[in-house]
Amino acid sequence: MSMDTEKLYAARLHAARVRPYLATALFALHVVVSRRVPTMAVDRHWRCYVSPGFVDRTPLEELAGVWVHEVSHLLRDHHRRGNRVAAERGLTGPGERLRINIAADCEINDDVYGDGLARPADAVDPALLGLADGELMEDYLRQFGLGPRTQNLVWLDCGSGADGLDREWDLGPCGAHGLDEQEQDAVRFRVAQGVTGAPGTAPRSWQRWAEEVFHPPQAWRDLLGAAVRSAATASGAGDDYTYGRPSRRSAGLPGVVLPSLRRRPPRVAVVIDTSRSVSDAELGSALLEVTAIARALGGRRDLVTVLSCDAAAGVAYALCRAEGIPLTGGGGTDLREGFAKALRLNPRPDVVVALTDGQTPWPETQPPCRTVVGLFPRASRWSEDDEEYVPDTPPDWARVVTIG
Repeated sequence: MSMDTEKLYAARLHAARVRPYLATALFALHVVVSRRVPTMAVDRHWRCYVSPGFVDRTPLEELAGVWVHEVSHLLRDHHRRGNRVAAERGLTGPGERLRINIAADCEINDDVYGDGLARPADAVDPALLGLADGELMEDYLRQFGLGPRTQNLVWLDCGSGADGLDREWDLGPCGAHGLDEQEQDAVRFRVAQGVTGAPGTAPRSWQRWAEEVFHPPQAWRDLLGAAVRSAATASGAGDDYTYGRPSRRSAGLPGVVLPSLRRRPPRVAVVIDTSRSVSDAELGSALLEVTAIARALGGRRDLVTVLSCDAAAGVAYALCRAEGIPLTGGGGTDLREGFAKALRLNPRPDVVVALTDGQTPWPETQPPCRTVVGLFPRASRWSEDDEEYVPDTPPDWARVVTIG
C-alpha cells in the first residue's frame, strides 16, 4: 500500500489551522514512511514515522489530532523525562516503558481534543484510568499500574519520542533529516512565543509549558549551595590579620614586621521559620538544607549555628547533627527577631541564611553581613492572623533561592 501523502499533509495543515501556536513544530517534523509502526510515532530527533495503512483508514479530522498528539510528546520533552524517571524509580522492561507512554498520553490528551480536533475512539486520557485531569506524566505514573484498565492498550506505541526507549525502526542520531538539540530548542522557543503571544487561545497546560520554556526550573539545591558559598567567600567576609605569617611587603620596610591578610573560615547562622504556616515536611527539608550548608563550607559543622524563629527567636544551637536540633515554634512569624538574635551571636556570623515561607516582616535595614533567603513556595500569600494581609517580598539586599 502506498502512502496517501495528500491526505497526511492535509491533516497537518488542518492541525496548524486549528492550533496555530503549534504550526512551527508541526512543520518541523520530517515524515518517514514505515510499515513497522502501528499508527504514527516520533523519535527524539523529530522524525515522524507513519504507517500507510493507518493514514488510509483514519478520517482526516482524527489524523489532524494525531499530528498534534505526536508533536506534543516532543515539545514536552517526554523522551528525556521518560529516561530520567525510569532511572530514578528503577523502571525497566517494556511493560514499564508502556506505562510511561500511557502516562505521557494522559498528560497530553486531557485537553488536546475539541475546538476543531476530533477525538479518536481509542485515545488514552486520565478518565480511562479513573484519574484527574491536569497532571504531569511523572504524577500519573505513580497512580496506576498495568492491569484490567490497561489491557487493551498493548498496541500503544508513540515511539522513542514518548518514552525515551529507542525502537528498531528509528533512524538514530546519524540518520537523515533529524534535528539536533539546538534546532529542537529553537522550535520549542518559537512555539512558546506563539503560545504567549495569543493569550486565552491555548489551554492552561500549554501556557504552563511556555512559561517553563522561557524560565526553566533550576536545581535549587545547587543554587542554594552556590549562594551560600558565594556569600561566605565574598570580599570582606572572613578577612583578618595575623602575625603568624609576615606580609611579603615587610621586605620593603626593614625592621618592621607587617601582618599578612588571611581569610578565616566564615561563620553561618541559619534562621529557620517555625511558624504554623510552615509544614512539618518543610521543616524536615530545612534541616536537610542545614546539612547541605555545612557541606558547602567544607564540612565545618562547628561554623554553623541554627536558630528557630516564629514570633520570637529560640535558642541558638551549634550544629553537631542536623537531626538532633530541636525546632520550637508554631505561632506567628517575625523573622526580624531571628535576624536580630543571629547578629548578636558572639562571634558574629559572616552569613545569615533564612529558610522561610516568606510570610513575615523583614528587617528595615540591611544586616552588616551577607544574607541568603531560602523561600518555600506558596500558591497564595496569607497571614495567620489577618487573611487580607499581604507580606512584603524578600528585600533586594538578600539573595533569594526558591526551595522545591
